[in-house]
Amino acid sequence: MTESPLPIAVLVSGAGTNLQALLDTVHGHEAEVVAVASGAPGALALERAAAGGVQTRVFERSDHADREARDEAMADWLVERGARLLVLAGYMELLSAAFLERFPDAVINVHPSLLPAFPGLHAIEQALAYGVKVFGVTVHFVDEGCDSGPVILQRSLELPDARDPGEVLQALRPIEHSLLPEAVRLFARGAVSADPRNPRRIVIAPQVGESS
Repeated sequence: MTESPLPIAVLVSGAGTNLQALLDTVHGHEAEVVAVASGAPGALALERAAAGGVQTRVFERSDHADREARDEAMADWLVERGARLLVLAGYMELLSAAFLERFPDAVINVHPSLLPAFPGLHAIEQALAYGVKVFGVTVHFVDEGCDSGPVILQRSLELPDARDPGEVLQALRPIEHSLLPEAVRLFARGAVSADPRNPRRIVIAPQVGESS
């Protein structure tokens, strides 16, 4: 029997290239993007979602009493849409603890560094300032900290002569666009779990018929 696609929601703030990668790969297959939410009314990502026939809604902080009230309204809307996994795809705002409690172990983020190195904003600029030769992308679960949740997937790229943040970002984009859908696929088939001996360590179960 064919399983139904996993209903997911995507939170965005900018151009939405990672959202587009999800729409082009897992949407309508392993997952179904049922909602796209943003705090930025002019985000190009909202246009990408609308072009893909996905419901969108903007939750500006100025329209609510505080961040917690905004997050509660956004969580209510996402629950109404039936989302079982939330994907932060270039979402540039912190989420309240109360919001995360509405979606336990079901919020993931993509970050342009090999966490725990260079968390937070301007990760690529941080890495360049440090002088690293290897860059990378991390997909991780979201907790109340800043890019501090357990790591699901990582992939690295050697760029020994990199100087420009834009150049590094362009090199990392294909990795982001591959790794994020891969993490959604793994979550959809129930292959992602915490190691009982170390809850910070995420275990990926092999697919049936796949050698371990």
